[in-house]
Amino acid sequence: MTQPTYEQIVEWDHSHLWHPFTQMQEWVGEPPLVVASGDGNYLIDTDGRRYLDGVSSLWCNVHGHRHPKIDAAIRAQLDRVAHTTLLGLASPPSAELAARLAAIAPAGLNRVFYSDAGATAVEVALKLALQYWRLRGETRPRFVALTEGYHGDTLGAMSVGFSVPFHRFYEPLLPVERVPAPYALEREDGLAPADALARALEVMESTLANARGAIAAVVLEPLMQGAAGMWPQPPSYLAEVRALTRRYDTLLICDEVATGFGRTGRMFACDHTDTSPDLLTVGKGLSGGYLPLAATLASDEIFEVFLGPYEDYTAFFHGHTFTGNALACAAALANLDLFTPAMLAALPAKGETLSRALATHVAPLAHVGEIRQRGTMIGIELYQDAVRRIPYEATARTGHRVIRAARERGLIVRPLGDVIILMPPLSITNDESTRLVAGVAEAIAEVTDA
Repeated sequence: MTQPTYEQIVEWDHSHLWHPFTQMQEWVGEPPLVVASGDGNYLIDTDGRRYLDGVSSLWCNVHGHRHPKIDAAIRAQLDRVAHTTLLGLASPPSAELAARLAAIAPAGLNRVFYSDAGATAVEVALKLALQYWRLRGETRPRFVALTEGYHGDTLGAMSVGFSVPFHRFYEPLLPVERVPAPYALEREDGLAPADALARALEVMESTLANARGAIAAVVLEPLMQGAAGMWPQPPSYLAEVRALTRRYDTLLICDEVATGFGRTGRMFACDHTDTSPDLLTVGKGLSGGYLPLAATLASDEIFEVFLGPYEDYTAFFHGHTFTGNALACAAALANLDLFTPAMLAALPAKGETLSRALATHVAPLAHVGEIRQRGTMIGIELYQDAVRRIPYEATARTGHRVIRAARERGLIVRPLGDVIILMPPLSITNDESTRLVAGVAEAIAEVTDA
């Protein structure tokens, strides 16, 4: 079969494709990088040039591209069946994966509801929370969420994670009380970390106390708010919020779509404090970055409230065509097989290697205001004046120019405004970590010192 030329691909793309999170007027004015294949931790363009995948193809590739064990699992499943519905039928890979997830998740999360993306997993969690209280005879229409939280771009997920750059043209669908996590108070009010933690918990408790009986759930990204620009939280914050939700009789939803599957140095961010939420959402790395698959894990207590006679209509009426897709579940099972005890034990050292490289190559740069890291999740914030925290003008397109300069060095990274995001595959080697960080440092210096 004849492969299309680069020129033909670009013509099709520019004439017909609408890219996500992309200003298309700008996009069509530049020749795009066209990825033709992958190999381990690298992406390969149509000219055969290799690029280190420094953001795991949007935070989802875990063990590298074309991993032989995941490839083999998908091929084996293709020899059986690609997809069957879970409406009225069961399937081996979806059942086995549910059992495996329940076994590794925070304690008590024994029920798994599949979806296809992080946002839809959050939608499931929100609907479960709302219906849970209705089935218990209460109407609780409101949620509590963090300032600059991000949970996806469907309407409910957008509501609890409203972000001005992403969502300013839409009114939130759900009534939400927004509270700051500790880092937001450090950043905006200049509070010391201990004071920011205390104040954040005070605001959370006050909010829950004042709206007691009206809050369906608290929704948060544990340990690291990814799309905010990698905003970290002290681990104790999560444990304290869990205690507050119990004290004020509401649910806790932890969104681990970005932080799950080893990204913070443990399998789940919740594991750092042995915190068990009532609902947990996962996605991105669930299938190893191969196929669209997400899941919402629920406690038995929540599940049992939905049980009843058919005529009472207490069932959870939600789903989509490809819920629990067999190919995606087969990929996820192979992905979980690769999380061996030795692999998990090695994760903290990988984070330390990145940290040392950041301290050596990035921290000394004049326009780097802050480096925020948790495991392999890294945000490098750039300022026109780092001392006085004066940002660059949006028209300068500083972050965009840095990622283009990094690309010239064979590195794929992404900006969130002027925060440069690094989130490489967990399979990255020490040499690759150093190369990634040093190359990004060169790119930052080239752009900011020009």
